[in-house]
Amino acid sequence: MSEINLHKSFISIGSNLGDRLQYIETSITEIQTLASTRLIAKSPILETKALDVTDQPDFLNCIIEIETNLTPLMLLEQLQQIEIRLGRIKRYDKGPREIDLDILTYDDLVTANERLTLPHHSITTRPFIKELIRELN
Repeated sequence: MSEINLHKSFISIGSNLGDRLQYIETSITEIQTLASTRLIAKSPILETKALDVTDQPDFLNCIIEIETNLTPLMLLEQLQQIEIRLGRIKRYDKGPREIDLDILTYDDLVTANERLTLPHHSITTRPFIKELIRELN
């Protein structure tokens, strides 16, 4: 991959339905196949309780660090396509999910629109996110 226009991004990966570990591993494999994207690091996988809607199974969570030439919105679109391919069903907001892929950061970009907010709110609202990012630094 060309070194021109490479952007560093942290992606959170979570699953609390079905074969949680397989969903995480498959999503990482798929992210690595995205054009102009390279996996830099992967955090350990943590098991965590659901925080907002607590009447659901526990999550497995990890964070990966990537370098990509994709724009933030192109990356978001690709991650959402991976979720669809892996069978994610949107039941209700903050509900159980087969796979959840969120862009936490994209370089030092700060932006908010109807599709994407960066940095992602979970960096400040989910203590395990900070812990996993520290594991990567």
